[in-house]
Amino acid sequence: MVSVRERAAAVAAEVRDPEMPMLTLADLGVLRDVRVDGDVVVASITPTYSGCPAMATMRDDLVHRLTDAGFGRVEVRVVLEPAWSSDWITESGRAALRAAGLSPPGPAARLSTPGPVPLTLGPPRREVRCPRCGSGRTRSVSEFGSTACKALYRCGDCLEPFDHVKEI
Repeated sequence: MVSVRERAAAVAAEVRDPEMPMLTLADLGVLRDVRVDGDVVVASITPTYSGCPAMATMRDDLVHRLTDAGFGRVEVRVVLEPAWSSDWITESGRAALRAAGLSPPGPAARLSTPGPVPLTLGPPRREVRCPRCGSGRTRSVSEFGSTACKALYRCGDCLEPFDHVKEI
């Protein structure tokens, strides 16, 4: 027998990211928790970026999907700690990005010591592979792709442009 919490979590896990609809919020690692407090379903999400414009749509989609599934009261909470990392994207999410022609992020940079974050003014060096032909002969065209969380690259072998999801 499936519990109310398990059913609510399964419904919430199907909600898709509005900017990268090949990913669910669960694949993206944005959906942190789903629990039931009395008669209220509480879903917790963490933004990928501060000021991410998709957060309102994610929240609305979670509320609509859960209420459409019969849950009367739904609350969506934004959790900022710990901050989201591109390392939270699942392997199935990374495969879905590649299948959609997007380059998934590599490992996020790690600080060796806690404290201030060093600011670099140049674009980060990445080893990006073309999601279409697999070539590693790629170059950055712009740090800003179709959304703020993507950079625009071009493959030196197949010549196709593609978005790369940035590492955070």
